[in-house]
Amino acid sequence: MVTAIVAAAGQGKRMERGINKVFIPLLNRPVLANSVNAILGCPEVDSLIVVVAPGEETETKKIMTQMALTKSYQVVVGGSERQHSIANALAVVPETANLVVVHDGARPLVESSAISEVIAAARIYGAAVIAVPVKDTIKTVNRDEFVTTTLERSMLWAVQTPQVFNVGLIKEAYAAAARDGFLGTDDAMLVERLGLKVKVVKGRYSNLKITTPEDLVIAEALMGKGENSVSRVGIGYDVHQLVSERKLILGGVEVAFEQGLDGHSDADVLVHAVMDAILGAAALGDIGRHFPDSDISYKGVSSLSLLAVVRDLVAGKGWRTENIDAVIVAEKPKLAPFITMMNKNIAEVLGISDEQVNVKATTTEGLGFAGRKEGIAAHAVACIVRA
Repeated sequence: MVTAIVAAAGQGKRMERGINKVFIPLLNRPVLANSVNAILGCPEVDSLIVVVAPGEETETKKIMTQMALTKSYQVVVGGSERQHSIANALAVVPETANLVVVHDGARPLVESSAISEVIAAARIYGAAVIAVPVKDTIKTVNRDEFVTTTLERSMLWAVQTPQVFNVGLIKEAYAAAARDGFLGTDDAMLVERLGLKVKVVKGRYSNLKITTPEDLVIAEALMGKGENSVSRVGIGYDVHQLVSERKLILGGVEVAFEQGLDGHSDADVLVHAVMDAILGAAALGDIGRHFPDSDISYKGVSSLSLLAVVRDLVAGKGWRTENIDAVIVAEKPKLAPFITMMNKNIAEVLGISDEQVNVKATTTEGLGFAGRKEGIAAHAVACIVRA
């Protein structure tokens, strides 16, 4: 079992925003939400611990709730130093965990594949970190600001997060540091003090840490607003029969009507179409492949919870949803009063803003099965971009 710790208790004073930098919006959602989504998008990660500053628990839990996460998580209050914060998190790591992933909440661009690579290395070596070779020439400088020496660049790597460790090893390293009153600049440094080796896994230069206002601009460009952004589009379609003695659920909203849609789950035809569109854009098949009606565990399940699973599947492949456009085809009932809430429900699960979801409703002027009030259909188009 792998548990991830996301460190989000910093002050972020260099951002000059007056709030913790992990709460600053990045492409319409908090930096922290992007970081959490990236970590949980890695299929090897089973659970999450988010460490926050005292007094920021409520705001953090609000963000986590809006993300509708499908993996277990908990929020822990940090300490006066990053090292103390991680120590608090280590104290509540599940006993079933054998590896711990430590990641900075201000690194929202980490790729799922990179996380998997460093986890694989830690399984072999016990400790592994993501790092990239230094590009610039590095010199040491004295207090008078004169160069004292030039370091050999081929031996220099800039270490990032995530860093992954055997649970017993990292706990031992933290206990030794606490006993000696030692504060390190990263987690691997504490393991190094024990005389143990830490494996380096080559990372990506795009895995930057949000520290200054300029970093936000760069991050937005890398996440899809730059000239080299990559996007995909998928379409989805679904239809369900109207029957008696079933609730009518559309976009996660219970619509007052004398009939509901027949199906194995809650038969939310709109969300089903949205899921198929997202899966199609990511070339991940369809909902029948991932949620077969032969599986009893999906009997009566909320389709919004299945949408959260789709979101994580797509994130695991390095994608995130940019926008959704959908139309519900139904002769009755009138759906206009419910559209705003449908937009909101879908947006919350996908971790995007309401403005990135556009649900419409139309009739067929009495034509076809929808016009005869035999069923309701939905069409959806999804655009996904590289996370």
